[in-house]
Amino acid sequence: MKLDNVIATRTNKKIYRDGDKCIKVFDVGYSKADILNEALNQARIEETNLNIPKILGVTMIGEQWAIVSEFIEGKTLAQLFKENPDKFDEYLEMLVDLQISVHNEKAPLLNKLKDKMNRKISMSELDATTRYELHTRLEGMPKHNKVCHGDFNPSNIIIANDGTPYILDWSHATQGNASADVARTYLLFCLEGKQDVADKYLDLFCKKSDTAKQYIQKWMPIVAASQSVKGNAHEREFLLSWVNVVDYE
Repeated sequence: MKLDNVIATRTNKKIYRDGDKCIKVFDVGYSKADILNEALNQARIEETNLNIPKILGVTMIGEQWAIVSEFIEGKTLAQLFKENPDKFDEYLEMLVDLQISVHNEKAPLLNKLKDKMNRKISMSELDATTRYELHTRLEGMPKHNKVCHGDFNPSNIIIANDGTPYILDWSHATQGNASADVARTYLLFCLEGKQDVADKYLDLFCKKSDTAKQYIQKWMPIVAASQSVKGNAHEREFLLSWVNVVDYE
């Protein structure tokens, strides 16, 4: 494998292209369990009807773990949004349709979303009373078993040269309530300072999926709290503000 063509740099990892292969190389010391879980998630999703790059191997390069998968030639939806602002509505509709197609799938061996969120809320910097309120609200939410991507945003969607959309990065995938996944995407747009896009996205998703906006908004503080565990200080402050402004029922 040749590692001379870097196509993306992320926190704790670098992504390379070698011909028709994509090689994600993790920093030394990155959790082996998390890397193997990401590969397993992707393998589970390969068994659904979704278009995703197939896993070709998990290996070590020197002292670093790497996941090798198919390279999909094309442009991310994020690139297309930037390059063709006149097609904003068309691309937003594609984003929502793809997310709904994810939620229509089942992968019964994926980790449970509620378990992951309960664990993350317990790890957060919130005080005990707020954590208790969040755990209680989470337990009261309807239990579903839909595939949830966990980081569904335009940069994780590649439109191949033949027009086929592929969904990347299944490291956060779980099974659970789709509205939590939608709340996560909404907050991702907000974190990028795109409040107007976040609002349009939420309105369109609710319309297409016939979901009450209030129902997704109930998930916002839970998702914000669970996401506050990672990320930089600015992101944590923003996410925790979503937790604190909500009145619990």
